[in-house]
Amino acid sequence: MFGRGKKVRKEMDQQLLTDIRKMKKEWEVLNSIMEQSIEPSDEGLQDLALVKAKYFYLLREARVRGINALS
Repeated sequence: MFGRGKKVRKEMDQQLLTDIRKMKKEWEVLNSIMEQSIEPSDEGLQDLALVKAKYFYLLREARVRGINALS
């Protein structure tokens, strides 16, 4: 009963770390595509900005929660 909260928090922290890794990979892929493009489209640039913003939001959330990939 009392340990359930810690278990849920740990699961949420693991999901957050998974989401951070996923967003970083997506950002790297989109960034690579944009760098290789001769004339990047506006939609592509918007997608890149959105993924970057999500990634940094998740990093900030991890910092607030006091978690890192090593814990």
